[in-house]
Amino acid sequence: MSYVAVYPIDHPDTPNKVLTHLDDIQSTLAEHGVRFERWQPSPIERGASEAELIDAYQAQIDALGYAAVEVISVTHDHPQKDELRTQFLQERTYSEDEVCFFIAGQGLYTLHIGNYVYGVRCEKNDLLIIPAGLPHGFDIGESPHLVALRLFNTTQGKVPEFTGDNSCARFPGLDD
Repeated sequence: MSYVAVYPIDHPDTPNKVLTHLDDIQSTLAEHGVRFERWQPSPIERGASEAELIDAYQAQIDALGYAAVEVISVTHDHPQKDELRTQFLQERTYSEDEVCFFIAGQGLYTLHIGNYVYGVRCEKNDLLIIPAGLPHGFDIGESPHLVALRLFNTTQGKVPEFTGDNSCARFPGLDD
């Protein structure tokens, strides 16, 4: 189930609120320029190629207006899953929006907004658009299952700028 848990930065054990209804998630995140949507699934064959995955959602991708798309796929048997998880957990920003659409599986974004951390759990058919410059981390979990599209406008835009502040790592992760 998708949700948003809102934590004060100095109380990582207890969220102020947990939202599970789509309208509540959307309105809470929109207050900070973050966009959350749920797309209708496209029929995709198991084992589809990256090109087929992109093609299945090409109309939605085009409507968003981003120029570059890549597929990210990490499963429990991925040989570098631990290294990827460690890298993704580091708080970062991007010079342009980070757009992620979940085709399968789940992940947990931690958005560092002022004195709060927003834990945003995304799953199949969820779209999350994080505005440029917003610090965040991403947890794929100990036994990841994730197939997602990431969209950017430029190759340079998808290069993370690490903040060095790992406060988000103190908050519950995907497996907690």
